[in-house]
Amino acid sequence: MVGGAHPTKMANDHQILRLGLCQHACVADPLENLRRATDLIRQAAQAGCHLAVTQELFTTLYFPQVESADHFALAEPIPGPTTDHLCALAGELGIEIAASLFEKRAPGVYHNTSVMIDHRGKLAGRYRKMHIPDDPGFFEKYYFTPGDGPPAAPGWRTYQTRKATVGTLICWDQWYPEAARLTALQGAQVLLYPTAIGFIPEDPPGIREAQRDAWITMQRSHAIANGLFVAAVNRIGVEGDLQFYGSSFVADPAGVIIAQAGREEEALLVVDCDLSRIEPQRQAWPFLRDRRIDAYADLTRRFIDPATGPDA
Repeated sequence: MVGGAHPTKMANDHQILRLGLCQHACVADPLENLRRATDLIRQAAQAGCHLAVTQELFTTLYFPQVESADHFALAEPIPGPTTDHLCALAGELGIEIAASLFEKRAPGVYHNTSVMIDHRGKLAGRYRKMHIPDDPGFFEKYYFTPGDGPPAAPGWRTYQTRKATVGTLICWDQWYPEAARLTALQGAQVLLYPTAIGFIPEDPPGIREAQRDAWITMQRSHAIANGLFVAAVNRIGVEGDLQFYGSSFVADPAGVIIAQAGREEEALLVVDCDLSRIEPQRQAWPFLRDRRIDAYADLTRRFIDPATGPDA
């Protein structure tokens, strides 16, 4: 277990959300991965965590490194065997769980999905990853259908847990300020980013460090721009051509990293988020107040082509 930040003496207990981020390596056997995550969630409950968070696709190896129809057999319905197990676990321990799964919605329709399970063991809802990458080693478009957006479904999701309003996003979503903003505008006090990110071992050390730093910096910027907490939980280990770099962390509403796990070690990162810090931060830096919502219509366009008329 890795200890994280703890509340100040002035903070009231009801303003503290204690997170448990479950960082671990994965193997080919989904049941073994579920067992490892279950052990970490039990440790989180013993440490007094209110909410335990898994890494992205935590029951499997990161299979989108290649395109193979065989991997669709890893998907399961929601509700299904894994959510049934996690619901029973949450109810037993009295802890909330946010977990990332490969969902089979219908024949030929699959999602990268984050579920929220409440402390009574009830499935509170799901968020289906909206941004889907297609890069060397990350061929997710082959497997995942993007989450539905308006008007078919809400798209961005928040949940009122016992302690906080929590927004669930997933990995590639972390590069998009629009996703963080729209979730924050639903009242999120904490953004969760379960993640599977790493580098090719042949990459020069400078490239590796630049990529890891960009990943951290981008999510710190979401915390700053929206005045809330951001929690990212990544896997560790080498799988195929990728070396995952762990480094799970929590940033506070000023973007300061208040706790971070190592790059290679399995860890339960226990972090206290003092929610009373959000309002003073937003008062000092009132970014939400000063938004020019009347001037943002063009954000719905794919690209703004250069003007060619007489007024250009």
